[in-house]
Amino acid sequence: MNHPPSVTQGQRNRALAISTLAFTLCFAVWTIFSIIGIQLKVDFNLSDTQLGLLMATPILTGSISRLFLGIWTDRYGGRKVLGSLMLLTAGCVYLLTFANSYIMLLIAALGVGLAGGSFIVGVTYTAAWFSNAKEKQGTALGIFGAGNVGSAVTNFGAPFLLIALGWQGTAQIYATVLAFAGVVFLVFAKEDPLKENRQELQQQGFWEQLSPLGDIRVWRFSLYYFFVFGAFVALALWLPHYLIGVYNLDIKTAGMIAALYTIPASLFRILGGWMSDKYGARKVMYWTFIASIICTFLLSYPSTEYAVKGIHQTYNFHFEITLVGFVFLTFALGFFMSLGKAAVFKHIPVYYPKNVGAVGGVVGMIGGIGGFLLPLTFGMLNDVIGVWQSSFMLLFLISATALAWMHFAIVKAERVEYRDNRQERDLPELSTPNSMVLDDWRPEDQSFWNSKGKRIATRNLWISIPCLFLAFAVWTIWSILVVKMPGLGFPYSSNELFWLAALPALSGATFRIFYSFMVPIFGGRRWTAISTASLLLPCLWIGFAVQDTDTSYMVMLILALLCGFGGGNFSSSMSNISFFYPQKEKGGALGMNAGLGNVGVSGMQLLAPLIIATSVFGGMGGEPLVIQEGANAGQQVWLQNAAFIWIPFIIIASIAAWFGMNDISSAKASFSDQAIIFKRSHNWIMCILYLGTFGSFIGFAAGFPLLSGMLFPHVDPTAYAFIGPLVGALARPVGGIIADKLGGARVTFWNFLLMIAGVIGVMYFLPNSGEQGNFWGFFSAFIVLFIATGIGNGSTFRMVPVIFLNQRKRELGDTDEAIKQGNKESAAVIGFISAFAAYGGFFIPKAYGTSISLTGSVSGALIAFIVFYAICSVVTWWFYSRKNAPDPC
Repeated sequence: MNHPPSVTQGQRNRALAISTLAFTLCFAVWTIFSIIGIQLKVDFNLSDTQLGLLMATPILTGSISRLFLGIWTDRYGGRKVLGSLMLLTAGCVYLLTFANSYIMLLIAALGVGLAGGSFIVGVTYTAAWFSNAKEKQGTALGIFGAGNVGSAVTNFGAPFLLIALGWQGTAQIYATVLAFAGVVFLVFAKEDPLKENRQELQQQGFWEQLSPLGDIRVWRFSLYYFFVFGAFVALALWLPHYLIGVYNLDIKTAGMIAALYTIPASLFRILGGWMSDKYGARKVMYWTFIASIICTFLLSYPSTEYAVKGIHQTYNFHFEITLVGFVFLTFALGFFMSLGKAAVFKHIPVYYPKNVGAVGGVVGMIGGIGGFLLPLTFGMLNDVIGVWQSSFMLLFLISATALAWMHFAIVKAERVEYRDNRQERDLPELSTPNSMVLDDWRPEDQSFWNSKGKRIATRNLWISIPCLFLAFAVWTIWSILVVKMPGLGFPYSSNELFWLAALPALSGATFRIFYSFMVPIFGGRRWTAISTASLLLPCLWIGFAVQDTDTSYMVMLILALLCGFGGGNFSSSMSNISFFYPQKEKGGALGMNAGLGNVGVSGMQLLAPLIIATSVFGGMGGEPLVIQEGANAGQQVWLQNAAFIWIPFIIIASIAAWFGMNDISSAKASFSDQAIIFKRSHNWIMCILYLGTFGSFIGFAAGFPLLSGMLFPHVDPTAYAFIGPLVGALARPVGGIIADKLGGARVTFWNFLLMIAGVIGVMYFLPNSGEQGNFWGFFSAFIVLFIATGIGNGSTFRMVPVIFLNQRKRELGDTDEAIKQGNKESAAVIGFISAFAAYGGFFIPKAYGTSISLTGSVSGALIAFIVFYAICSVVTWWFYSRKNAPDPC
């Protein structure tokens, strides 16, 4: 590797100054909606939730773009990337002035958000100039990070521009200044001294540059940054609105007071970098979180009246945080947040010197996502709870959680260091105990399997099953919510409801593409625990959002997309379990994991209608909604319980996965190692077949309640919706076991013929030509379909390991290497076809809606299903089940 050339202090200072100035201007642009949003709310008649979404949208773009911008900066250098980024963002800001609707504002806000990606570009560029001066690197990054003061520039100056020029004129001024700065940066900035080392990175693939993300330390840093940076951005956007609402200030005064928070939260980042160099980032992070917990706790306290009944009289007390006290507490909070921001980024160039852009991009992305989610959540909490201080209550919980995890991680790692006589490192990673890593794993060795392998595999399977159960429950929660929402007063059309039912499947299928490759990169234990814990986000958010019928449809769409986290879990779960079992038992094991996991669909559809009918959580669960019309008019419904009920189980399952499952060291593989499956024709053939089985299962489950309710309005579909997914899920292990005995291809072929018969049965019992149809015949035909999809799910998954193991044995012989390669490829294929098939959960409900919209009947969609199943049966017969098939299985 080439060593960076020596540079002078003057060159370092020049690079630091110009990059800091560029970042300051970009950050000012990034938070422009905190001021012009006040006028936009009036001009476009926006609710608090809509305003929160508008202010948060640029933060989303800026956050997600950091990952890609960081990698591009590692490859091509900060000068080119940052200069080009500033020019592109300036164009987007100018185009904002042409927006004349809320949707156009949101689209323009996505482009404005690119300014937020400048942070990771500047960090990588600045760190490169100080790569030979590690003792000053923290201070330099602190100075650069002080560019956050750009938000104060906006809070202080933009109100005056807004009053003088209006919001369009303000945006035009910002666009002009940023474009000029972009040209200046491209002309006067110099290439950083690591230019020669980029040739190595340019030869790496995208996924290879992300390989350090398997380190749990990266994700712990990300949580810290979610609070210290994400909450900073959120409050910078939210405080003017908060001050106007709570203290009745005018916009100019509110902007100037908000600057008293943002200025120290930016400038004192320099001090944080210096303190991290001198005292260590561990101490700085402790100070940050302890102080933040105290400040957010006090800020969480709403204005309260106390009445103490004495012997002779009642004593009345009043408590509230005055404006002076609020300014002091937010100043202190901003000060300690600034220290924490510097402390987090002090470590990235030290631990990951060759991957500053990639790792810093992920940490910055998570922090920025906090800046997106938190303002939106603040607005939603205001709409639902009606307490302004609820925003600080949420920040208190986040900071307390971060402190607890950090302290546990440090104590845990110190024990390992002391035991191994290692020198202590600042902020050590939470290492994986050796007992949880299986270095010797030989499931095909019968003696090994019988002595201890089977016991370990069984334990991992039975922890995996409830995790997958919860994932499916969260994934399909909207299948019940959309049935109940119209009667409760949510003003959504039938087509909009079909979209809400279908979107989780769309996002879940997309997540599966990435999740299918995560187990060999991160390890099955880690990824199962992390992916299960991620289900808390949609459950908590949905629980609050559905308590208010005025929650915007855009928010509901976002929540439906977030439920895709549950759908993504399936591919990683199946990939993980496939590594634990020998070839002859894979079908049954995968069938058990998937089949009992799929029961989560019926579990949701059975429990949700029951749980929403009563106040399970009392006052903690929020107020009920009331049915507006029909036979049950006046009945109270706690719709939020459908989401809240899963939260304690998700927490328990995540902990069980973290402490009870195992990682298999031999199952490690990079994305490039697994990407070989895209060259295998059988991968794409099995995608089609699994789309016909699992895609149908999840699509029928998502669409059946709403479809049956529309076709048979006299029947309550929620009373029966759970039965179909239940029998389909229970049939899956049966399909795997039968396939183990008779062959997967034979079972799959006959199963598609059964599915054709089931669809014909559904069509026969449909309402037609003024006739009401037969619900019970319709329901029975769907039960046949669900059973067939379950059997087909098990049999197709049995086919995959056999196909790919036989192919590798033909290439490499009957060797251990052939078995190893076959297992890795089949695991990747299982994950990928799961991702592909999950799109059926989107297309089937949408096919219903489209067919009804175009023809007035669902028959057109059902005919298309018959044609598709016929194609699947022919493909199965030709490639796998006929007498002289090229790859019998």
